[in-house]
Amino acid sequence: MTAQDSKLGDTDAKIFVGKGDEQAWLTLALANRHGLVTGATGTGKTVSLQVMAEGFARAGVPVFAADIKGDLSGISEVGEAKDFIVKRATEMGLTFQPDQFSTVFWDVFGEQGHPVRATVTEMGPLLLARMLDLNDVQEGVLNVAFRVADDNGLALIDMKDLRALLDAIVPDSGKKAADAEEDPFAVIRKAAQGFGNVTKATVGTIQRQLLVLENQGGTKFFGEPALTLKDFMKTDRDGRGMVNILVADKLLQSPRLYATFLLWMLSELFEELPEAGDLPKPKLVFFFDEAHLLFNDAPKALMDKIEQVVRLIRSKGVGVYFVTQNPVDVPDRVLGQLGNRVQHALRAFTPRDQKAVTAAAQTFRPNPKLDTAKVITELGKGEALVSFLEGNGTPSMVERVMIRPPSARIGPITPEERKAIMAASPVMGKYDTAVDSESAYEILQKRLAGTAATADGSAGGSGGGVLGQIGSIVGTIFGTNVKRGRLSTGQVIARDVTRSVTNQVIGGMAANIGKSVAGQLGGSIGRTLVRGALGGLLRR
Repeated sequence: MTAQDSKLGDTDAKIFVGKGDEQAWLTLALANRHGLVTGATGTGKTVSLQVMAEGFARAGVPVFAADIKGDLSGISEVGEAKDFIVKRATEMGLTFQPDQFSTVFWDVFGEQGHPVRATVTEMGPLLLARMLDLNDVQEGVLNVAFRVADDNGLALIDMKDLRALLDAIVPDSGKKAADAEEDPFAVIRKAAQGFGNVTKATVGTIQRQLLVLENQGGTKFFGEPALTLKDFMKTDRDGRGMVNILVADKLLQSPRLYATFLLWMLSELFEELPEAGDLPKPKLVFFFDEAHLLFNDAPKALMDKIEQVVRLIRSKGVGVYFVTQNPVDVPDRVLGQLGNRVQHALRAFTPRDQKAVTAAAQTFRPNPKLDTAKVITELGKGEALVSFLEGNGTPSMVERVMIRPPSARIGPITPEERKAIMAASPVMGKYDTAVDSESAYEILQKRLAGTAATADGSAGGSGGGVLGQIGSIVGTIFGTNVKRGRLSTGQVIARDVTRSVTNQVIGGMAANIGKSVAGQLGGSIGRTLVRGALGGLLRR
């Protein structure tokens, strides 16, 4: 923020955010050092978010933002030269130029935007445990389930896959030892028990939590086609960054689902994008509204991972901007990573509020001309205290400024306008129809059906397919299929020959099946799958 930038309006290197005694500029090369927009309800946070989003889009930087109230959708339509907007622009020495920005709407529920889906496997056990509010023991069992699925090539696409797998790893205490070889899930159960005790009670609790998630609409989030994050990182034909808006009014009714979903997206960006170093501008800017939901009741292990992702993702060219009411909503170790600050008014009606104001003031670099704590409570609507990183990467002294008016519409769009935008969307048709591919549920059902068919065939004396016929023929010749006491030497030899032939046939069939399935799953079967910092599946 310097006085030498006399030309108002965005430049190739900076975004003009507002003006007070000094002009407030957000440097694009330092925008990946993250940021924070705070203030009480109704003080102008959404407008500040829109101003920055417009600036990034003009600079060719794609934007992703969660829209809690629907107000941000106006960025897709041309702004109106209303009197108060023109007046504010004129007072700043800024010529108001109405504008609009290419926008893609997304919606987990698929109602007001394109559906957003992820597979259960991609979500990973750490974030899913957070979504389900599991305790340590339950999270441990969920980790076992994911490990068994990864090791056995069982793709977990949707909720029914996870439910089927959890049923399969539960120890069946009712089975007799003689029936163990006939259990289609014996290998899976044995593998699960090898990682520790898996009990019916714990699995039952997880299943009930899955039911709660399903009742909140979580089933619509898990499935295919899964979201390709590169679809967020596009520019339009004019070279401007696409603005991706997540419609979150309904999603926010399930706060844990909302927070975990956005955290998953952040972790996917962290894992998928290559190292980029210092860039002249970010590859993507990510606005995380109602950010306090991310940190509420988060266990230490998850907090450590969040801090790691926020700290390191800037080297991937991604800027993360948290939007919340008070800086104290963000843990100190994350707050220290947020270099660009916009603070709107806070109210200090109670002793607790007064402490929060003092804490907020202390997060800024002091300005001898301002009593920061006092000014925070006096700011009017549209005013803010700002501090952006300067050329050497240090925060500027806090300044009181009036935020510039957005160029696009302020406020929500109509359903008809939204429908027209979605019809012209660059991803129209790509995600709108769900696909139910063969995955863990179908594979486990086939195993169960195959065992039942084999049992029925054995009872009839002629089942078992080719393998059963081989055993029956050899057994008839040598008498090994006749119940008797001790087998003769010839019968023992015949039994061993039968097993040898059977095993060779099974081995050949398994090899062919393995090649087929491995081809379908991109070669993931037969090797250990790799998971990232937040437990999501790495796409290599």
